[in-house]
Amino acid sequence: MIHFLRNSILLLAVLMIFTDVTAQSGGRSIYSFLNTPHTARIAGLGSSLIMVRDDDAALGYHNPALLNPSMHQQLNFNTSMHISGINHGFAGYTHHLSKLDATLMGGIQYFAYGQFDFTNSYGQSLGTFSAAEYALNVGIGKQYSEKFSYGANLKLIYSGLETYNSLGGAVDIGGTYQDTTKKFSIGMSFKNLGYQFSKYHPDGEREPLPFDVQIGIAKQLRYLPLRFSIVYHDLQRWNIRYKDPNAEEPTSIFVEEGANEETKFAILSDNLFRHFIFGLELLAGKKENFRLRAGYNHQRRAELGVDGTRGLAGFSGGLGLKIKQFRIEYGITFYHLAGAANQFSIATNLSSFKR
Repeated sequence: MIHFLRNSILLLAVLMIFTDVTAQSGGRSIYSFLNTPHTARIAGLGSSLIMVRDDDAALGYHNPALLNPSMHQQLNFNTSMHISGINHGFAGYTHHLSKLDATLMGGIQYFAYGQFDFTNSYGQSLGTFSAAEYALNVGIGKQYSEKFSYGANLKLIYSGLETYNSLGGAVDIGGTYQDTTKKFSIGMSFKNLGYQFSKYHPDGEREPLPFDVQIGIAKQLRYLPLRFSIVYHDLQRWNIRYKDPNAEEPTSIFVEEGANEETKFAILSDNLFRHFIFGLELLAGKKENFRLRAGYNHQRRAELGVDGTRGLAGFSGGLGLKIKQFRIEYGITFYHLAGAANQFSIATNLSSFKR
């Protein structure tokens, strides 16, 4: 684990040299749908879970080091009913190779934005057009020692927005450390490190992918089936505050000269907490047949909440239930006062149907 953390820090330092660490995060990259929670469980826990190693194969999409033999022959399907008719989802299959002692996963993630009116500069209707994005994922995870595992994902990305198309590729690299006796785990994931192969327009510039370095810890209570999780995202970039040009009060991502100590502390603390995602999961039953969860994403609340009436923006929740050979999950994510996104997942293990 020490060697992994040391190498990860060195890799992170190299990447930060080539990364603008002072700019805000909004509008920095293409293929942002890659960071969308693709399962109901992850959505309910605030949009990230990179360190819990159990039989949920869909977790391997965010951190391939979580892939393990208990996911052998598992099928999972996920769909989301988003705001304004937008929908996205994920479908995958996992298989363990005993000869290589490695677990493979294959899946596809999609994000359909629906139909749009196509008009000219005078507002005259010329028909409709659609927009959608897809990511084909192949991953592998392997146990290095009793407590340490590692893995990698390879993604082929396609984006079609009206007549504009783009093709790209990305790699995820992750590692986990799990202490089953203390019910403690830690994970680290380098997500969406890639390249845009073809541009939307021949004369345009190549755009960066939504690269993200995450580190997270999870701890289950000793005498209660309750697990806490904390994920720190955008480890490679400190300032991720959004500067709203329409705000009445200054919301600069930099601490301005002459600002009093109270303003400096407010800006720094707000920026710090935008990096964190908090999750809570109740695991009931002998085989965790019932799961109840809640999450909080401060960056989502700060950017999408309406001043004075933020409502439940940034909060999320959900539940999971295992019925015979099927595990059914539901998650709800509150993005804005305008509405929330509902997400459903169903998973089954093909080997459970064999007598």
